[in-house]
Amino acid sequence: MKPFLLLATRAEDVPADEEYALFLRYTGLDEKHLVRHRLEAQPLGEVDLDDYSGVFVGGGPFNASDPPEKKSAVQRRAEADFARLLDEVVPRDFPFLGACYGVGTLGAHQGAVIDGTYREPISVVTVQRTPEGAADPLLAGLPDEFAAFVGHKESIAALPPSATLLATSAACPVQMFRVGRNVYATQFHPECDVEGISTRIRAYAKHGYFAPDELDLTLEAVRRLPVTHTGGILRAFVERYAR
Repeated sequence: MKPFLLLATRAEDVPADEEYALFLRYTGLDEKHLVRHRLEAQPLGEVDLDDYSGVFVGGGPFNASDPPEKKSAVQRRAEADFARLLDEVVPRDFPFLGACYGVGTLGAHQGAVIDGTYREPISVVTVQRTPEGAADPLLAGLPDEFAAFVGHKESIAALPPSATLLATSAACPVQMFRVGRNVYATQFHPECDVEGISTRIRAYAKHGYFAPDELDLTLEAVRRLPVTHTGGILRAFVERYAR
C-alpha cells in the first residue's frame, strides 16, 4: 500500500506529536504508512502525488483570513505550499482531507468567503449531516447528528459553487464540505479525543481562543458531550482510498 501524507503546521512539539499519534490511532495506519511533514519547520518542496494514497491536513494556529501584514513569513510560505499542492490536488480530484485548517486552505483555494462571522470557542458541538452528507461514503457510518470538537477564530461564511455542503451546525453553517468527489475539509476536528483537545487547550492558552481566566471552563466545555463518531471519518477515508 502507498502511504498517506499528513501535512502539519503546529510549531509546539507536544501538541504536534500528539496530533500525529491521534491521526495514527484513528486512521489505523502505522508510521510507515502515514508520513508526516511539518510545514512550520521546513518547506514542502515538490510532492509527487503518485507516491501517495491520499493527503491529510491537520489543524494549526494559522488563519487564512488574517491580513497579509499580520501573517508571519512561515505562514505565508505554508500558504504558498498549500496553494501549489491544491493546484494539482483539485484538478486531479486526488484524495484529500483537511481538518480545521484544511477548511482555510481548501476554502481559500476555491474562493470561499472566510472570516470571523461563525467563529466557535473550543467546545463540543452537535453537527448535523446534510442530505448530501448522508449519501457521502465518509459520513455513511455516522448518525444524522453527532458530537464533534471545535475551536476556531475563522470559518467559511459562504461556500463557492464548486463545493458541496456535507455537514452543518447551529452556530457554524459549514462544518464539512467536498469539492469534486474526493477532496474534503472539515471545520471540526475528526482526529481529536478529549485528552488531545485538552493538550491543545493548554498549549494554546495564550493564542486568543479564550480569555486568560477561562482555562478551567474551556477544559470543562470539551467534556460536555462524549465524542465517539468523528474518528470514523478518518478510517473511512483510508479504507476508501488506500491503494
